[in-house]
Amino acid sequence: MSCSDRALARLARATLALCTALALLAPGLPAAAAEVVLVTAAQGSIEALDRDMAQQLYLGRRSALDDARPVQLLDLPAGPERDRFYQRLTGKNPGQIRAYWSRLVFTGRALPPREAASIDDARRILLDTPDMIGYLPAPAANDPALRVLLRLD
Repeated sequence: MSCSDRALARLARATLALCTALALLAPGLPAAAAEVVLVTAAQGSIEALDRDMAQQLYLGRRSALDDARPVQLLDLPAGPERDRFYQRLTGKNPGQIRAYWSRLVFTGRALPPREAASIDDARRILLDTPDMIGYLPAPAANDPALRVLLRLD
């Protein structure tokens, strides 16, 4: 076997190892890459939301917008979509978010967002409650009855 044949064989083994690793991770790739959007009902009065305000609302630091209008928040059920949202918005992992909200609730400083049973339930609640803010995977928010307030990618 010549030097170039050995190098080619090593390259083939390395490529195979990389492809195997990617194949094992592939089921998680589309979910990890999915965009999450904050939305509200299109007929509601909330027109826009910046990242800082969204963080303050979803971390219980505020319960109203800058114009003093109270806001209701909606969470998806515990799982990868919710984890992805909080990670992208706050930089906190699921354990940190649970601990954070446990402290707020225990001390009586804030109540967590209302929890939907599913993505479809969240869409229904958002459409039925015009000034509620929630988050959805971007494909689930592709509806003219919903207004996208903020994109988290």
